[in-house]
Amino acid sequence: MPVESGSSAAARHTKQKRKSHSLSIRRSNSTDQEQRTVTGMQRDMLDGQDSKLPLSLRSNLLDLFGQIEREFENLYIENLELRREIDTLNERLVSEGQTIDGGELSKGALKAKASHSTSQLSQKLMTTYKASTSKIVSSFKATTSRAVCQILREYVGHRDGIWDLAVTRNSPVVLGTASAVNSIKFHPTEQMALTASGDQTAHIWRYMVQLPVIPPLADISALCDDELDFSDREDGDGDGEGPCSEVPTIRVATTTLKSHQGVVIAADWLVGGKQVVTASWDRAANLYEVETSELVHTLTGHDQELTHCCTHPSQRLVVTSSRDTTFRLWDFRDPSIHSVNVFQGHTDTVTSAVFTVGDNVVSGSDDRTVKVWDLKNMRSPIATIRTDSAVNRISVSANQRIIALPHDNRQVRLFDMTGVRLARLPRSNRQGHRRMVCCSVWNEENASCNLFTCGFDRQAIGWNINIPALLQEK
Repeated sequence: MPVESGSSAAARHTKQKRKSHSLSIRRSNSTDQEQRTVTGMQRDMLDGQDSKLPLSLRSNLLDLFGQIEREFENLYIENLELRREIDTLNERLVSEGQTIDGGELSKGALKAKASHSTSQLSQKLMTTYKASTSKIVSSFKATTSRAVCQILREYVGHRDGIWDLAVTRNSPVVLGTASAVNSIKFHPTEQMALTASGDQTAHIWRYMVQLPVIPPLADISALCDDELDFSDREDGDGDGEGPCSEVPTIRVATTTLKSHQGVVIAADWLVGGKQVVTASWDRAANLYEVETSELVHTLTGHDQELTHCCTHPSQRLVVTSSRDTTFRLWDFRDPSIHSVNVFQGHTDTVTSAVFTVGDNVVSGSDDRTVKVWDLKNMRSPIATIRTDSAVNRISVSANQRIIALPHDNRQVRLFDMTGVRLARLPRSNRQGHRRMVCCSVWNEENASCNLFTCGFDRQAIGWNINIPALLQEK
């Protein structure tokens, strides 16, 4: 193989440099000539065209257009060079693939390889399609087991908004007070009721009532129809004959609890029914003995007015909520030590906080959130429900563990304990609440009419809520 000497190589290198230099000179000369030609053409165009623009402005525009054209030419040349480089790289990849495979691939082998990759791609697409269609089908199947919420009855007759309502296992009764009733709770076993009033007092009512025997099932359905017709009458028709007129009325309370310096907003029975707790706008909650009406404890610590109180169904625990954005857990299980825990998780008034059957507390607030807390770990909530409206007095179903949220925007929504929305109660111009919904309460004893709500539209509504078990497990 011939070898080039050093002197000849240097001479050849010098010659190439001269040649490239001459080429660059030629290119620059040609560019100057093109520019002169373009300038001459521009002058001819300026002379041959009639325009209202000044000559200097037209000349500047033509210069700019010429620069734009040259930029596009440069881009076009760069694109051509990039295409050549891409072709070179593709050829190099093909050659490297031939050396890796150990020989040149035939057209048949290339077709087989391409068909194999195509089949793999089609298989992947088919698998993805089947998975997506199965998800769609499963979602359609899930809709068949959706929640069913129906209005059974509308209870009218109040002349003002209804703040609270409760369900009794005993006979129905109407209570009469001299002031606004902010809360009502029935005794768990006896014929007694506890009310909180706006006159800074709480009242205990005893109603030893003996009603006639309940008629057969067929007569009950007719009775409900009669009651519906009676409930739709005007307030002035309340003295007429009908089933509602047979409900006994008690106008004098058995016991009056006096110790608060402000409106008593809520009250509840402690487990066993021997003591009651009241919450007031004087920022305190009081614990009373039922038999003696004696004030046992005054629970202080809230910075603003209290809004609600609730007791545990099986333990001596009390939870109070306040406008100071907190709610407090009071423990009376040990008679010698009364501990308190403060829950801080809301940014606005805590409207209510209630216990569940387990070791959970559910709190609702004007900050449009509902939080589920674990009593064993109170640092942060285990679930947070975000809504579009303030939440009022909530309730939790003991059997199904479903939370009913009454809202300021006339809606009532149902959630499970994990924060998953289950249903929204139907509402329109003809049915449902027409103003703010204040309270909700579950009726565990009645499978048909198992939820009640009340609001500022002066009516209470009985609902039939049927949540399938499949929907609750999601």
